[in-house]
Amino acid sequence: MKSNEPRGGKIIFFSFLVAFALATLPLPEWARPFRPEWVALTLAYWCIALPSRVNVGIGWMAGLAVDVLEGSLLGQHALAYAVFAYACIRVHRQLRVYPLWQQSLSVFVLVILEQMLVFWINGVVGRTLPTLLYWAPSLTSALVWPWVFMTLRDVRRRFAVS
Repeated sequence: MKSNEPRGGKIIFFSFLVAFALATLPLPEWARPFRPEWVALTLAYWCIALPSRVNVGIGWMAGLAVDVLEGSLLGQHALAYAVFAYACIRVHRQLRVYPLWQQSLSVFVLVILEQMLVFWINGVVGRTLPTLLYWAPSLTSALVWPWVFMTLRDVRRRFAVS
């Protein structure tokens, strides 16, 4: 007999820890602008797969953790990730039925939304405006989305995360 209790909270937490590790992994100087938004991709997957468990609040907390890890203005990524999570949850039913290439395009747009919010906040507080390479993570995130999606889907199925 199956229980309707949510399962796999530790797996979700661990997947975010892996995303934070990937987000802080040292890269050569030339590759840093192309680092995918690992935390945003993980947040997007869980918001699409389990919107009742991973929601705007989790996005806010993940964003605060990114702010602390990057040493950025406290709350800027929190706001961006909360809006990002909200957008993912709003379109999760459509995204679930899209083929992976269309999901990648949607993730591209969603990550650009997240980056635009961070860009706007940086402009409001008077930080220097970045170069065009600032937008590269949205492209690389869209390119790695199929692998992130398939990996996390397999983890969710293997550990029966519900």
